[in-house]
Amino acid sequence: MTERRKALLMLDYQVALCEEGPHLRMPPLAAQVAERGVLETARTVLEAARAAGWLVVHVRLAFDPSYVLRTNRLARFDAYPDQQAMLADSPEAQIVAAVAPAPGEPVVDKGCVDPFVGTPLLNVLAAEGVGEVVLGGVATNLVVESAARHASDAGLQVTVVEDMCASFRPDFHEFSVQNMLPMFATITSSDALLKDLA
Repeated sequence: MTERRKALLMLDYQVALCEEGPHLRMPPLAAQVAERGVLETARTVLEAARAAGWLVVHVRLAFDPSYVLRTNRLARFDAYPDQQAMLADSPEAQIVAAVAPAPGEPVVDKGCVDPFVGTPLLNVLAAEGVGEVVLGGVATNLVVESAARHASDAGLQVTVVEDMCASFRPDFHEFSVQNMLPMFATITSSDALLKDLA
């Protein structure tokens, strides 16, 4: 039997969510990203995954100007069309430079929290022979948890790299890591993952 390939899913490491500056939309989240050193950790894991030959897929929240492709129609998502926010070509929607996609690495645009809803992500993973996904991203209790739930239900093995993740508050992150994510994924650290890759 052919060994299934691994994929690293880089989830929502975007300027508006992670970077202090004029395009920041979520200051509490960016503060936790900085405090936890998430971008540095994510960069280290990303480089190791590339060296190991894993498929790397970047996922971001990004909209076309019509916002019709937005799949989440809850009131809290209304701010995006109302403010013409997170347009695909805007600075705020871009992936931060520290973990920017390399040539040939796909970027999946989504219109909701879950990276699998309304996107070709699951089909791409299947076509590439992926059997295990390794997740890192922000926020832990939103995109990471949604991705872990969906991927595990779809038959994939799921690993979450805890120190590649952050949420708006430390207790949100901790609750997700300790209580929710273990139901859908193996939780690991970047050090443990890198040791396995060495």
